[in-house]
Amino acid sequence: MSRRPRIRAAGAVVLRGDGDDTEVLIIHRPRYDDWSLPKGKGKVDELPPQTAVREVLEETATTVRLGLRLPTIRYHLSKGDKSVEYWRAEEVSAQEFTPNAEVDKTCWVGIDKAMRRITYADERRVLSAALLKPRTTPLILVRHAKAMLRRNWSGPDQERRLTGRGRHQAEELAQLLGAYGVTDLVSSSSTRCVQTLAPYGRQQGIEVLTTDVLTEEEGTVRPSEVSDYVADLLQSITRPTAICGHRPVLPAMFEGLDLPARPMVVGEAIVLHRDDDGTVVEVEVHKPTA
Repeated sequence: MSRRPRIRAAGAVVLRGDGDDTEVLIIHRPRYDDWSLPKGKGKVDELPPQTAVREVLEETATTVRLGLRLPTIRYHLSKGDKSVEYWRAEEVSAQEFTPNAEVDKTCWVGIDKAMRRITYADERRVLSAALLKPRTTPLILVRHAKAMLRRNWSGPDQERRLTGRGRHQAEELAQLLGAYGVTDLVSSSSTRCVQTLAPYGRQQGIEVLTTDVLTEEEGTVRPSEVSDYVADLLQSITRPTAICGHRPVLPAMFEGLDLPARPMVVGEAIVLHRDDDGTVVEVEVHKPTA
């Protein structure tokens, strides 16, 4: 008997305001006559954070950026086991909502009212968890996407380019960076690192800031400078930022981030959530699907 495929979905607790004025965005679905958090099933080769942002936009006409991870809801359906991953999120922009067959109402409501109105106890618990989480600023550490093999490249190593697979990973990474609202891009000056961040930079009209200290040639002989550079970046960022480096330089980058060193696959991204005091309160890992 074959195992039924698992259904993966994602959504967000979208908050605005502070303290007693905090509001949450909820939706009404006429098919179920329920009030719930915006969420939906993922697409093929779509990372859960991308799913969360896309579903919020499709169901509420609201663009959000993600913050900290929240508890995952798991339950069984006739079609198979289902999981819904959630993130804390904040509004970036909003368009006029058009009622449709899937969602006919959206509204911002105060927390007490939301707790009474949201139909499902599991989602009320997710909302409670979101209220306990701080607002954070992400720093996303990226290992460059798949590059041409050294033996197949005759030019200077710093100019070695991405393969077709690497370009696909870079396009996928662009969607992930967008989910966290990245506004600043920092990279090794080597071509393969710059090309990894370039698709997102073009989409958003953001210049990739490059530095030689993160290259293999410089970073492997001056690891302390790499660590200092990354540590200073973590403490100084005020906006969501991504930084791209190389495998041989990653141990020094991890040291600067005060994280235990570990291998990263090509195109992998590690999201560090930093609170307003400069403390990393949570770390997420996202591996490419390709």
